[in-house]
Amino acid sequence: MSMRIAVVLAATIGAGILMSSTAQARPDVVGFRGDYSPGTIVVKTNERRLYLVVDQDHAVRYPVGVGKAGKQWAGVTRIDGKYLHPAWAPPAEVKRDKPSIPDVIPGGSPSNPMGVAAMTLAGGEYAIHGTNVPGSVGGFVSYGCIRMLNPDITDLYQRVSVGTTVVVTR
Repeated sequence: MSMRIAVVLAATIGAGILMSSTAQARPDVVGFRGDYSPGTIVVKTNERRLYLVVDQDHAVRYPVGVGKAGKQWAGVTRIDGKYLHPAWAPPAEVKRDKPSIPDVIPGGSPSNPMGVAAMTLAGGEYAIHGTNVPGSVGGFVSYGCIRMLNPDITDLYQRVSVGTTVVVTR
């Protein structure tokens, strides 16, 4: 086992122990193949999994909630912002479907769907973010955002930076 893999495994196990919740949040280091550079985030919506590529053979895997029918998308983008306890202003489409939602929900509010952290994606109104509804992770549930358990978004947030490439596939 290479030193890099050993360090990633140790960090992942340590983060999992420190950040475990009743929702069983814990990233896994798994075998992973693809033509992606280390550090790339790959979201496979059909699997409802997000992968952070470690090297040509391994990735850190997290369960995610993805776009519901008619709200899914695929493409390549990048992280263009990172925010802890973000406020949330619902996009026009969400506001149209749910007009009673406030124009802004403050960060830290139990009704804020962004959870403890969010990383916005360039070119649209999408983000990779935590959630106030952990039971939704693993489903087709969003308007196109990638939804993670709060301990998992906290872990991923610490591992990546603004500019990280994000590839979303179906």
